Amino acid sequence: GINAEYGKSKAPNSVYHETSQGVVSFCPELKAIKMLSDSVIKEVWAYNLEEEMTQIRELVEDYPYIAMDTEFPGVVARPVGTFKSTTDYHYQTLRCNVDLLKIIQLGLTFSNAEGKMPRGVCTWQFNFNFNLNEDMYAQDSIDLLCRSGIDFQKHSQQGIDVTHFGELLMTSGIVLEDNVRWISFHSSYDFGYLLKVLTCKPLPPEEEEFFELIRAFFPCIYDIKFLMRSCKNLKGGLNDLAVDLEVERVGPQHQAGSDSLLTCITFFKMRQLFFENKIDDAKYLGVLFGLSGGLLPHSSPQPYFVANTYQDTI
Repeated sequence: GINAEYGKSKAPNSVYHETSQGVVSFCPELKAIKMLSDSVIKEVWAYNLEEEMTQIRELVEDYPYIAMDTEFPGVVARPVGTFKSTTDYHYQTLRCNVDLLKIIQLGLTFSNAEGKMPRGVCTWQFNFNFNLNEDMYAQDSIDLLCRSGIDFQKHSQQGIDVTHFGELLMTSGIVLEDNVRWISFHSSYDFGYLLKVLTCKPLPPEEEEFFELIRAFFPCIYDIKFLMRSCKNLKGGLNDLAVDLEVERVGPQHQAGSDSLLTCITFFKMRQLFFENKIDDAKYLGVLFGLSGGLLPHSSPQPYFVANTYQDTI
């Protein structure tokens, strides 16, 4: 089993499936989740965006835990000049790339505080307008996304207009809400792109201002990569963690819907095994791995550096 600071037991091979109570919950049958793969992830394009956002507005009150992942076109630039600290350099790298590039996909998976998901669709994969002939990207990242099955021709023809999405997101009931808990994995870039979508502006020049916006739009965030620091023998990216915790993936890797669903299931499995189903919010809530410590809701940001590598997000 896994030696853990918060628990030494090893849970059975656990995945989720539909139950008669209309939720998705832990079960030992691996086949169940595979049978659901086509029905739990909803593809969202420009033509069905408003309909699906209506569904989300109705859902979030009962399922206020939202696991989130994005796909974006890599890292294309590094800032030059003098920086206050290593963390400042990492933030400036994030800022210049988010400002230059466009989001490709956003995945959102909904659950309640016990990790139970809605019956049927629990994950929405938003596909944004992106044109390989016009938009900037890193070639290796696009090659990876193509191998994962992302259809860039469809993105250029039927992709969601990011400005319209931002307007709907502002009134969706999932941002600017203290009762909504966001679950993520090494997510500074993910939240950077969401802030850009919501504000329709470049990211702030200083990291402190960035965290002020994060506090406003996403008051409660768990970053699994930060939680892993308190769990012995857990390391690597999301896929490594899922393998260690024996969590089964639904859908293709490197697509935002599948990754957000894996993030959700992994979080609750990790909470069960290592934190006795209760995470200390005073210690773990509101820290984005790889940036300065801050955005803890009840105290001033405590600056510390956590090593940040793009590879760890995979």
